[in-house]
Amino acid sequence: MTATPSLESPTPMLEVEHAASVLTIRLARPEALNALRPEMLEGIASLVEAAGAREDVAVVVLEGKGRAFSAGVDLKVLQGIDPVAGKIGDVFDAPARRAYQAIRSSPLPVIAKVHGACFTGALEIALHCDFVLTTVDAKFGDTHTKFGLRPTWGMSQTLAQAVGVRRAKELSFTARTFRGDEAVAWGVANEAVADREALDRLVAERAAQIAANSRAAVAAMKSLYALAQEARPMDEALETEVARDFPEIRDSAERLAGFA
Repeated sequence: MTATPSLESPTPMLEVEHAASVLTIRLARPEALNALRPEMLEGIASLVEAAGAREDVAVVVLEGKGRAFSAGVDLKVLQGIDPVAGKIGDVFDAPARRAYQAIRSSPLPVIAKVHGACFTGALEIALHCDFVLTTVDAKFGDTHTKFGLRPTWGMSQTLAQAVGVRRAKELSFTARTFRGDEAVAWGVANEAVADREALDRLVAERAAQIAANSRAAVAAMKSLYALAQEARPMDEALETEVARDFPEIRDSAERLAGFA
């Protein structure tokens, strides 16, 4: 018999709550605006992977403790590193890759719950989530060019998919900050509400709506929507949608019977 994966946080820099089929992963370095460290990224990957293997989790929420979602990479970690050709190297890139791959490949929806600041590496992680819910006054930005760096966690692809190439170029070339309401208007976020209390209510509502549905069918939808991000010809994508099989969906008859 396979052991149930643990949802215990592997680091004090992440807090975990599990209630009502929702796993909340909370970045917990509020004194540093939740600046990302490699062990936090590793922890996110481990927890998302564990959640996807459990039947008692239907949704994952990624949020920040204190005044911000995350200010981005902890630049103090980079002080002993000499970036080569604008790359910060595997001390960050390897765990970040594991984190975003875990988010993208998870059968569970992952919601980025953003307030305060969400800059650069934090924005990259948020963009890998299935959707972003935020506050009107949250501040977003891609500051790679400000620090003489180039993206290695997907910014050039995910931001362009979210807002279009022209807008993405403007935001990355200028490194300018934009607000939560602009993030919604441009496609970075799905919805922006007035304050954190409203954000708590909105995320709880969306998570409950997802959890009430067929877990296997939601996983199938996530897999199928990934086709839209592969830039396949439409005919091929439509054929793949029909051909892809999801034997894990076993509750169709039971759920349909409820409407008989």
